[in-house]
Amino acid sequence: MKKKLTAISIGLTLALTLSAGSAFADSKLNNAIKPVIGVSYKMGGTTTKGFDCSGFTSYVFKKIGLTLPRTSTSQYKVGTAVAKSKLKAGDLVFFNTSGRGVSHVGIYIGGGKFAHSSTSRGVTITALNSSYFAKRYVGAKRVMSSSKYKAVAVNYN
Repeated sequence: MKKKLTAISIGLTLALTLSAGSAFADSKLNNAIKPVIGVSYKMGGTTTKGFDCSGFTSYVFKKIGLTLPRTSTSQYKVGTAVAKSKLKAGDLVFFNTSGRGVSHVGIYIGGGKFAHSSTSRGVTITALNSSYFAKRYVGAKRVMSSSKYKAVAVNYN
């Protein structure tokens, strides 16, 4: 029953986060993320059988035609730094959860939220300003060109 309630609450969170009024809703990026919400965490995981954080980001970006390095540390080394106030859906957001530098990554989806693979909840949506992640935020990188962003992260319908 607890697992079913978790799935329902994740679905409600996703529905509220990815509402039809959002430019991100029904985008290719959203369509790559939405089906894997709720997939369990698996260290080293890169498939729908289980993801670690960078396995999740690599999987989603591969679905939209971009290749990312495998680990959060190496993903942090690519792209262009973006100020938190300038984040756009599709930017990678990075955190220091281990006390030893970049150790967690997610995908900003807009509205102050990001999708990521959490060790405790699997693939989920979390607020950037949540008490846990706000104090561990390291920075963000934009890895998509403007034309790629328009093609995959914005819905013009």
